[in-house]
Amino acid sequence: MTTAARTRVLLADDHTLVRRGLRMILEAEPDLQVVAEAGDGAEAVRAAGEADLAVLDVSMPRMTGLQAAGELSRRRPALRILMLSMHENEQFLFEALRAGASGYVLKTAVDRDLVQACRATMRGETFLYAGAVTALVRDHLDRARSGQAVDPLTPRELEVLKLVAEGHTSDEIAELLVISRKTVDRHRANMLEKLGMRDRVELTRYAIRRGLIAP
Repeated sequence: MTTAARTRVLLADDHTLVRRGLRMILEAEPDLQVVAEAGDGAEAVRAAGEADLAVLDVSMPRMTGLQAAGELSRRRPALRILMLSMHENEQFLFEALRAGASGYVLKTAVDRDLVQACRATMRGETFLYAGAVTALVRDHLDRARSGQAVDPLTPRELEVLKLVAEGHTSDEIAELLVISRKTVDRHRANMLEKLGMRDRVELTRYAIRRGLIAP
């Protein structure tokens, strides 16, 4: 008699105690197994190797869970992705789904929803917290009415923006992203022009509004 394979899970959250609690919830189930952990989005991308499901916190240093979700979706289209967040936030929800996530779970409800969300995601279903559908519809209608365009920044510009907002110098950003200082400065100039902004302060405010860093 064969035993059904367990879903291999990657957990990514920048708080060790939170990861420990999530691991306890998941590994109490016979069909779920945590095979890797990460403390930020960049580490999650590197650690996803054997995972079937990535559970990513929305807000993390260096690379957010949203950015990591987008990168993992490009690299491993078959990987299922579930987002975790403290925020019942329409912007985060919309961006999570656009980045390739199959579900969005509020941390305030992980005891109730996390296992169910993991199983739904692995069945190819979408799991959303209560009220999310209404939020999505309202967000879509608001965008349609305002004629709001798709995000003007490229994925690489968003990476640079997050690091700028976190206070990194151009040299540090160049080292972290393995690009030249000249390329960093060009991305910064392009962002300022696209967004109609003048300096780092305005870029940082924009990064906070986009959920790239915590206020």
